[in-house]
Amino acid sequence: MRKCLGYITISLLVPVLILFIFLSHQEWSLAQSPYHVLDERIPIDSVELSQTSYMKAANGKVISEISTGEKRTYLKLEDIPLFLENLFIVTEDQKFYDHAGVDLSGISRALLINSQNKTIEQGGSTITQQLARNAYLSHDRTYNRKLSEILYAYQLERKKSKPEIMELYLNAIYFSNGAYGIEAASQYYFSKPTGELSKAELAFLAAIPNNPENYNPLKHFDETKKRQERLLKQMVAEGDLEQTEYEKLINTTIKLDLSTPVDLYPDYVTYVHQELKNLVASSEGLTKSLQSPDVDIRQQAEVELNKKVEKLLNSGVTIHTALDTKLQTQSKTAVQSKIGVNDIEGALVVIQHHTHELVSLIGGKDYKKNSFNRAYQSYRQPGSAIKPLLDYAPYIEETGADINQLVSGASYCSNSYCPKNYSGDSYGMVTLRTAFAQSYNTPAIRLFEKTGMETSFKYLEAFDFKKVSKKDHHTSSAIGGFEYGMSPLELTNAYTSFNDGNYQPARAIIRVTDQKGEVLYKWNDNSKEIWNKSTVAKMRQLLHETTLSGTARKAYFPTDYIGGKTGTTNDVKDMWFVGLTANYTTGVWIGKDKPSNLQSIYSHTPHVLIWKDISQTAE
Repeated sequence: MRKCLGYITISLLVPVLILFIFLSHQEWSLAQSPYHVLDERIPIDSVELSQTSYMKAANGKVISEISTGEKRTYLKLEDIPLFLENLFIVTEDQKFYDHAGVDLSGISRALLINSQNKTIEQGGSTITQQLARNAYLSHDRTYNRKLSEILYAYQLERKKSKPEIMELYLNAIYFSNGAYGIEAASQYYFSKPTGELSKAELAFLAAIPNNPENYNPLKHFDETKKRQERLLKQMVAEGDLEQTEYEKLINTTIKLDLSTPVDLYPDYVTYVHQELKNLVASSEGLTKSLQSPDVDIRQQAEVELNKKVEKLLNSGVTIHTALDTKLQTQSKTAVQSKIGVNDIEGALVVIQHHTHELVSLIGGKDYKKNSFNRAYQSYRQPGSAIKPLLDYAPYIEETGADINQLVSGASYCSNSYCPKNYSGDSYGMVTLRTAFAQSYNTPAIRLFEKTGMETSFKYLEAFDFKKVSKKDHHTSSAIGGFEYGMSPLELTNAYTSFNDGNYQPARAIIRVTDQKGEVLYKWNDNSKEIWNKSTVAKMRQLLHETTLSGTARKAYFPTDYIGGKTGTTNDVKDMWFVGLTANYTTGVWIGKDKPSNLQSIYSHTPHVLIWKDISQTAE
């Protein structure tokens, strides 16, 4: 009874409001145009409905649906069946093409229908009012909201054509279970696009928005079906549907085929979200502020960046990535099978080094989305895996040394720092080739000292290791003794420089496009030369020798090119292998989140075997 009185009150207030505007028109004209006031208070130049964004793999397959609040896929009116449009007009707003946003007779009709059915079947709001409510206002049943709804509807009618309003309406309304708009509803309830729905299915969906809770098909299927039949019956009464077709439609079995949101490859998808923030920050000039030593500046930049990313993801963009789905699946299998069920973890990175594309990334053995991703968030000491970048390549670059040049493998001591070779032996004079392949420590330190600490670290700076600092400028870094170290992604990325001497950050995101396919964001990285051709050729020989006769013999398989370097930290707390083939640079790390000894699995070389499995697959 109170709801009916409320609608009667509204029906009386509307003409009063119109009369007030009419009588005040002359006085308003002397001051400001009422249109100007409305435009100032209720600007409706554009109606922005949040839409679902999509992330795609390199093969075009959708790997993640991204909805920050409302699941919606926008459809143009020409792509929506005319039957659905007519159905809503007949059942919701028969004078849609005649009124200016408010229909007093519609309010009266709604009161009559509601009283006959003893339910709130119709609210008296026009389609334009419903659009205003869904796009701008709340669903609170108050007089203030109702009056605001009328004003917004009036503005919408001034600014938009009837087809535009209908299109927005069919994309805005809520169909329960998180689905907004007809296309999201069609995909969710029937797992197919709107254009493929039958008339019976369209009418079934049309029954939901009137009361998304009461007509939620998952909870109240029978009630939804009954309302579908009432809607179709109303179309018959208005002459928009033949009785025979009506009977056919209501007797058509409605079978739901629910879809689940696409959310695959969590390791990679989580990283892409982080890279997207970096891409937007870089493109919008926020990177410097985000790295500012001033906390307030950093926080302000972070807030601004989050708003920009949220707005972008709400606009229905497509994030095109370099993910190789087959390789990603096999990478996960390799990590899980070689590590086993225990507290040992692993991370893996695969980069196509000709294109600098990140094609696979594993953040953990059983990685869950948005959890700690070891591939790019874990910083560990690299052990001997740092030697090619900090010791051998800088020395060869600076001196032009041949790989058969001799260097001392004897014991070393300096200022009480006396590191040993892994075996504990002293080797006398050995070639660079042997020292590298067998991963002797003392020759690496001597090369580091001959090049000069600052010169060696100058080369390392080119790779943007985030946690390498001046504190690491000491002798023990030559064999991996860093304060924090580097992530598997960083180290693997640095090794790509042994492909052609150049370094460029590997990227997962190829481009971000809008719904028209226009490119909104893409990386514009520049490649920088690190090593000359002679150095690259010698380093590739050293890396290759390691897989033939050195510490990574188990990695070898016949192919155009293969080379790499193992790395083990003190007390075997980290096990690394980073290597190259003709097309890919792949890095593997194995360890425990709380570093502890891995001696029990060391002899099985799981890091090397994982690398071999993936590299053979990739090639």
